[in-house]
Amino acid sequence: MDPTARFVALAQQPEAVMPLDELALLIAAHARGDLDVAAELARLDELAAGVGERSVEALCHHLFVDQGFVGNHDDYYDPANSYLDQVLERRTGIPITLAVVMIEVGRRAGVALAGVSMPGHFLVRSMGEDTVSLRLIDPFDGGATLDREACEARVRKLLGPAVVFEAAFVEPVGTATIVARMLANLDAIAVARADRAMLDWVVRLRAAMPGSPAVLQRRLAGSLAASCQFDQAADVLERLASSEAEAEPGETLATARRLRARLN
Repeated sequence: MDPTARFVALAQQPEAVMPLDELALLIAAHARGDLDVAAELARLDELAAGVGERSVEALCHHLFVDQGFVGNHDDYYDPANSYLDQVLERRTGIPITLAVVMIEVGRRAGVALAGVSMPGHFLVRSMGEDTVSLRLIDPFDGGATLDREACEARVRKLLGPAVVFEAAFVEPVGTATIVARMLANLDAIAVARADRAMLDWVVRLRAAMPGSPAVLQRRLAGSLAASCQFDQAADVLERLASSEAEAEPGETLATARRLRARLN
């Protein structure tokens, strides 16, 4: 199965069984066609085997001291920072991919962790902690721990001093949210670089995520039409027109008909 078809199949599974590690690697496979997903999963297994004690402290020491994982401050927007295979190879990345490494190595080592999609900076937290005694981990800063007050300070620095810090900012998020944020990061990079080929596959994967908004479906249709895949673009628009997310189904269907007419 090609990486796009495999990604779509996994992304449609129930949240509880979505494999974060494989989905992240399938994203990377779109940038590197010869990527061996099974070999990269085995690399995560090997990292987990060296953790030893089942604790957050042991996990952080193993990854950020023994193995040398570090945040890439020098070239933050390098797409390689968002590709899990490259993060495993180079031992550097952005917060969310380093968080994926932590979560997946932790899962294998018996340390239950979850992602925290805090505005502006992705973090990790231990499962089962309440928001009062909460301890968050910053994988971009060598596994440094943050309490709630430190998180509030970060959010206010980013969004302004008047912002109300919401408990949802530090709630654990599921696999679909993590993968969607990874793809949103790559979308922004592709737009900034005017990389049409990269943007095409990123939009295709974003549109495959559960609950993807109508605007992404339209972008996918536009991308397909731009590459003369008019029939597939029309299929996307017809599905969109039949969904509750579409406010103007008549106009969307008319666009689909015009695309099909271009096949003749």
